[in-house]
Amino acid sequence: MNRHFTPLLPLIVVLAACASPGGLAPQGKAIDPASLTATQSLAAPSGEWPADAWWSRYGDPQLDRLVSAALHDSPTLALARARLERARAQAGMVASNDGLQVSANAEGAQQRLSENYIFPPGVAGSYTSLNRVALDFSLELDFWGRNRAALDAAVGQARAAEAEAAGARLLLASAVTRAYLQFDRLHHLHAVADATLMQREKLQELVRLRQKAGLETKAEVQQAMGSIAAARAERSALDAQIVLVRNQLAALTGQGPDATLTLSPPTLHDSAATLPGALPADLLGRRPDVAAQRWRVEASARDSDAARAGFYPNVNLNAFVGLQSLGLGNLFESGSRVLGVGPAFHLPVFDSGRLRANLAGRHADQDAAVAQYNATLVDALRDVADQLASWRGADAEGRDQQAALARYEEAWRLTEVRYKAGLASYTAVLAAETPLLAQRRLTAELRSRRLEASAGLARALGGGYTPNTPSN
Repeated sequence: MNRHFTPLLPLIVVLAACASPGGLAPQGKAIDPASLTATQSLAAPSGEWPADAWWSRYGDPQLDRLVSAALHDSPTLALARARLERARAQAGMVASNDGLQVSANAEGAQQRLSENYIFPPGVAGSYTSLNRVALDFSLELDFWGRNRAALDAAVGQARAAEAEAAGARLLLASAVTRAYLQFDRLHHLHAVADATLMQREKLQELVRLRQKAGLETKAEVQQAMGSIAAARAERSALDAQIVLVRNQLAALTGQGPDATLTLSPPTLHDSAATLPGALPADLLGRRPDVAAQRWRVEASARDSDAARAGFYPNVNLNAFVGLQSLGLGNLFESGSRVLGVGPAFHLPVFDSGRLRANLAGRHADQDAAVAQYNATLVDALRDVADQLASWRGADAEGRDQQAALARYEEAWRLTEVRYKAGLASYTAVLAAETPLLAQRRLTAELRSRRLEASAGLARALGGGYTPNTPSN
């Protein structure tokens, strides 16, 4: 084969200049994550945070079961897994292009043989059948790396699909966790409403006793009854919201509404809302969406390489072995054996710009992938900075709020004592109660904000995802 191939090399080199990719190149440039600085970022870590099952740090077995059910039964994840399997299958199909292809073929055709061709007198001009039974072999010699580039691109797309599947898992776990945190928030607000109702009922009894003693009028009694009705209305509104969150959790876990009727009040650990002392230095690269876009950039670059290799000669090694005959009767005789082997070359010389247009399109796809990667990277940094700001803001506000709550509690206690002693009016009691209730609600809200910020930061940092790293 080498003896026949060598004399053709000069001709191949000369003809290769006829169709050229010269002057075509991608324009996009990926942002270096190290060039993006976050003024609110923390120091490099001594350990890994968040862990893969990051929601378990809240210490609530009920939440663990809900997230596990969602990740097991979600149709969204089933779709992501199907896309991943399709991408892997596509990579397998591309990989097969670089291997030996063998096919079994049987052909037969009834025809009139030409009298002015290779057939001898007596056969020429007659009607007979041409028959062939053979194994055909083909092997593409990938001198220019086209098949390898196409395989790398397909593997890159499969890796991107794998990262997207991890992203879908993260988003679903985050949605369940955030809904459960709302469930916890509503229960804490409900506890505040219960305490308020009990407080107002006790006060109403005191107002009635004072009315009987002639120390209060009917107006104060009506005010006390109205405040109780308002507390009950608030508690009923919270009950309705709790039902809605239960329904949301049922939908997220792929179950009917009745499946969450038995949920008990959450038992989340407040320590989970403590800001970690260190965050991973490679926090942006741990996000599944960033990893997926990085793999798409890599895949599009290799697609461009495959398109560029299309300008060079395509070399195949073909062979066959089998039987061939005129007429069916002698097809399986030993003299009908055929055997052949040899190279085949295909070189684009003039194609009206088809190859250049194809390469330009691949470069445009590569530029688009780079732009999407850059946008995803910048958005990831903003997301992390926002979650850190929310967490720190809730922490700072919480410290001041606790001091305010203690003062309002003391003011309410003193006003209640004065009222019981007949030194203050019922209006003063209501005036002292209003800011106290607001601070109690704010306590529950700030706790919820810190927990939600912790969940948001875990999501923003990739939820413990460990990405594969594309080659550069």
